[in-house]
Amino acid sequence: MPDVLDTMTEEGGAAAPARRPIPGQQAAAILMLLFSEEQAAEILARLEPEEVRQLSEMMYTVADIGAEDINEVLDMFIDKARNRTMLGYKAEEQIEGMLKRALGDRRAETMLTKIAPKKAGGGLEALKWMDPVEIALLVEHEHPQIAAVVLSFLKPEIAANVLQLLPPEAQEDVVFRLATLGPVSPEAVETIEALLVNQAGAPRSGGGASSSGGTSDAAAIMNIINKRESQRIIKAVTKRDKDIARRIEDEMFVFADLIRLDAKDLGTLVRGLESKLLVPALKGAEDKLRDKMFGCMSSRAAQSIADEIADRGPMPMSEVLEAQRAVIQVAKRMADAGDIVIGGGGDEYV
Repeated sequence: MPDVLDTMTEEGGAAAPARRPIPGQQAAAILMLLFSEEQAAEILARLEPEEVRQLSEMMYTVADIGAEDINEVLDMFIDKARNRTMLGYKAEEQIEGMLKRALGDRRAETMLTKIAPKKAGGGLEALKWMDPVEIALLVEHEHPQIAAVVLSFLKPEIAANVLQLLPPEAQEDVVFRLATLGPVSPEAVETIEALLVNQAGAPRSGGGASSSGGTSDAAAIMNIINKRESQRIIKAVTKRDKDIARRIEDEMFVFADLIRLDAKDLGTLVRGLESKLLVPALKGAEDKLRDKMFGCMSSRAAQSIADEIADRGPMPMSEVLEAQRAVIQVAKRMADAGDIVIGGGGDEYV
């Protein structure tokens, strides 16, 4: 029986408590210490900076681990290795082919840039290991297009820090260029890699063209920086291209973000909406958001809306999305009037 296998019987017939499995992070750290320095270094080179930090910290905590735990980790490793299949063989080519067939070449390339695992090594990967101040110093005297490309390769939190270290007039230009950034040419990648080689000592990767940036990347950064600064930048972008500015603003706050409003503000919004708008909007909402919005209504009103949603049956996604966009427009009007607070970065965000 499984429960018998999970226990050890001590002398005298008493059952000792079952050993807890060693957590994954600890097991990985133990394995790393069993490898040679060269082998461990090859593994670390393929990890993200935060993963290297966590794994390194864990190695210190397991440095004096006993033989029994080491054997358990080795058994775990052997079991996992035995169960491996060939599913990963040429998986990258297969996934790329699927996406291109489904989305078309350009949209697929854009998505792959954001989701595909990055190759280990030098080149632009060195940016992940640099401090925001270092990156800002790297690009502050370069063409704004180069700065925009650099930001497109960074996580939004890091990119926002870098942007705020640039002069105000440069911030506006860089955000506009980031929002309108298309495929990145090999020449642009080579230029950035040359900067990294000269200033950070990073090796070249010989990388090719890729697609990155766009209004979603710009919106993600705008959501992080201070609200006053984001409004200033959006205003400047509006003067250059109203449509680009509108698309950035639309992506800065979407229907799912309503769950981040406090109960008072969400209640104010709900009371300002008609049921003909709420029903289709909530039809496509996540359960947590729907429950939170129902919690801002009287039990009778919530039940009435829930009944209407059930009675309507399946709805076209286009109708749901249109209703959700309309709700966001109402929320933005209320925010502009000072009735609710829906966004902005830094300490002003709620």
